[in-house]
Amino acid sequence: MVAVPIALVLVALCAVLLPPEQRRRSRQGAVLLGMSLACHALRFAFPRDATVERLLLFAGTFFLLASMARSAVLLVLDVIIGRRQARTTPRIFRDLSTATVYLLVGLVALRSIDVAPGSILTTSALLTAVVGLAMQDTLGNLVSGLALQMQRPFDVGDWIEIDAGNHAGRVTEVSWRATTIMSGDQVEVILPNASLAKAAIRNYSRPSKVSSRRVVVGVTYAAAPHEVHETLIAAIQDVPGVLASPAPSARTKNFGERAIEYEVLFFVDDFGRALRIEGAVRDRLYYALSRQRLEIPYMQTLVATAPLDPARELEAEKAQYERALSSVDLLGALPKDSIDFLAGRAKMRLYGPGEIIVRKGDPSGELYVIESGRVTVESPRGDLPPAEISELGQGQYFGELGLLTGQPLAASVRAKSVCRLVVVDHEPFTQLLAQHPEIVDRMGSMLASRQAQLDSATMPAQAADEAPEVRSRRFISQIRNFFKLV
Repeated sequence: MVAVPIALVLVALCAVLLPPEQRRRSRQGAVLLGMSLACHALRFAFPRDATVERLLLFAGTFFLLASMARSAVLLVLDVIIGRRQARTTPRIFRDLSTATVYLLVGLVALRSIDVAPGSILTTSALLTAVVGLAMQDTLGNLVSGLALQMQRPFDVGDWIEIDAGNHAGRVTEVSWRATTIMSGDQVEVILPNASLAKAAIRNYSRPSKVSSRRVVVGVTYAAAPHEVHETLIAAIQDVPGVLASPAPSARTKNFGERAIEYEVLFFVDDFGRALRIEGAVRDRLYYALSRQRLEIPYMQTLVATAPLDPARELEAEKAQYERALSSVDLLGALPKDSIDFLAGRAKMRLYGPGEIIVRKGDPSGELYVIESGRVTVESPRGDLPPAEISELGQGQYFGELGLLTGQPLAASVRAKSVCRLVVVDHEPFTQLLAQHPEIVDRMGSMLASRQAQLDSATMPAQAADEAPEVRSRRFISQIRNFFKLV
């Protein structure tokens, strides 16, 4: 029989030419060929033209032709067409091609037992009509699936949204009946192709993976819009997942009853993380507005309570600042009234996890004391993740170099957790050092020691070139010149 060697050759070609991850598909052709040989072998156990022998002849012929057809379909779809298109053939085309070929094979196999396929089709016209009516929805899904694959509004792996947010997720499979998407909640949603073909589809993976996201926040009417715009944009520029280009923007959206509504527009290139990125953006907006004393109004319920005493609140805040400043060794030489003076001019700032507090190279004239939380001191390395130099916690401080000498910041500082920082700017220190010039030497020595530790972590060779005494005198001179102390 010539067909058997041909079937063997086709199975062998599939095993050799198919991509490694798809070679398991060639097993079906081999199994069908084995079943054909078994059926033909069993025929000899029965008399010729017996019913069982005719059934075995039909089965053997069908399995043999099906093996050849299966291998031929794999070679055409995965070797010839697949390599030209450089992508896998959609499953719906693969299934439909296989089903059509098997139907034709079955009709041809009927001739081996002298059954005319036309007579079967003619006598089953009524049955065909009944089955057709019963399968209207199924046929509609099949036709819609073919239309979707011809138009290709999406591919497997694309992130899509159906009917303005009713369903959103990543396409995992397109079959002859339905399309399967995996939602952001990791829930599998199966959508019939017929309903999908009628729906409005938004594809977040085309023409590129970059898509815009919007967050709306209400801010008090007491704040000027331009000030709010600047605060909102600056707050989200370093949020992980927010693209630097296209750049984020902000606009005034609406005048509400209690607040002005602002819309922040930003872009992401990973739609699967879009909801988490939106949450991180809202967190950053809260911390940034809090630092700028920009209130986010909300619905309030009036409850009869004892009125707050503003003077007592201010006194409690000052005591809190005083405790934080008293723990700073740099200020250890100051008398108590000087600490009180700085505490009265300090302010509290709140930072969320991951926020950059100060950046390397930026000018700074403020001293930051960690009242609670932890920060990391790091050195940027271009496109690489920043190198962590040290970690600071409650009672520790940073920013003293820029405050006392006016030099640009030598490292960046990032909040590792929610941080409350007591901040004192340059102006109170100008008055303080004018009254107590004798503490300049102590501050210069301590500043030199802290800078030596930083240099040894970032630039070991440079740190070893300068003696501690020389470094100390240099800083003392810089402090005197910066504050214009004779």
